[in-house]
Amino acid sequence: MVEDPEEEVGSEELYEHYRFKADPGQEVIRIDKFLLDRLPNTSRSKIQSAAKNGNVHVNGVAVKQNYKVKPSDEVSLVMPYPVRELELIPENIPLEIVHEDDQVIVVNKEANMVVHPGYGNYRGTLVNALVYHFENLPEKKQDFYGRPGLVHRLDKHTTGLLVIAKTESALNNLASQFYERTTERRYWALVWGDIEEGGTVDNYIGRSLKNRKVMTVFPEEDYGKRAITHYKVLERFGYVTLIECKLETGRTHQIRVHMKHLGHPLFNDLEYGGDRILKGTTGAKYNRFIQNCFDLIPGQALHAKTLGFSHPKNGQFMQFDSELPDGFQKILEKWRTYTDASR
Repeated sequence: MVEDPEEEVGSEELYEHYRFKADPGQEVIRIDKFLLDRLPNTSRSKIQSAAKNGNVHVNGVAVKQNYKVKPSDEVSLVMPYPVRELELIPENIPLEIVHEDDQVIVVNKEANMVVHPGYGNYRGTLVNALVYHFENLPEKKQDFYGRPGLVHRLDKHTTGLLVIAKTESALNNLASQFYERTTERRYWALVWGDIEEGGTVDNYIGRSLKNRKVMTVFPEEDYGKRAITHYKVLERFGYVTLIECKLETGRTHQIRVHMKHLGHPLFNDLEYGGDRILKGTTGAKYNRFIQNCFDLIPGQALHAKTLGFSHPKNGQFMQFDSELPDGFQKILEKWRTYTDASR
């Protein structure tokens, strides 16, 4: 996976992560397209950012994203950190395992946990914990992966259910289910404002042109990928609303971006403006009430509550449900008390 170069710290030394030599009969094509076909788990925008920051070299010289690869060119991707830092390090971190068999494992991820290692998060991730768990199982099947196969992810502060493949065949099968949109994913979210009674958001989501660390909605597919979220109201509290979101697609920050687009950012969402008072009164008592609610969770009030998929081996549809984490539940209790007292 190509890391976001602009998020890296400076370094005088560059380390080669990938090298490819163009065939003698290679057609002349842009370097971003050349690399997109060869690098795993990346995107054209990340490759273009890497080139912009001098991380893409041809024959030992940095080139821009519009460089045309020619026959026999040697193309390399260099980064200011060594490859070994991206190795998966097993760590004995407790996991809440909801289900496990020889093909898949379903976990209930806690808040404040990054799913997979990346720059600045090499330790303490869910993947580090899974690698340790896999290596210490009493028995290993012949086709046992020995490392987790991620097919979807949750943001650092989003809690809830994740399925991980344990074999290559399971990984391919689950990836196909997510691609074909045959899985079922339902999230519970607390959003600012008295949201309208249900609906669907269908547009395009891509990385913001102003702040590359967040995503935004675009009117055209040239700048993003299609994203579809169905939502309905579960409980109203006047100034905030508890909703359920059913994902038809799985874009980065999808629910968070869609709710902000509707004018209802997620409660305590640090990146999308939900970590300040957006609705309600201006008194000191209300300010303290909101701050007490914010203090109960480290980030956005978003929980992957339900997950359904067909078992990769026998095709049986499996569905799992998880309880809201303690902090999320306490916030709802506080809002119920506040709403009752205001009537």
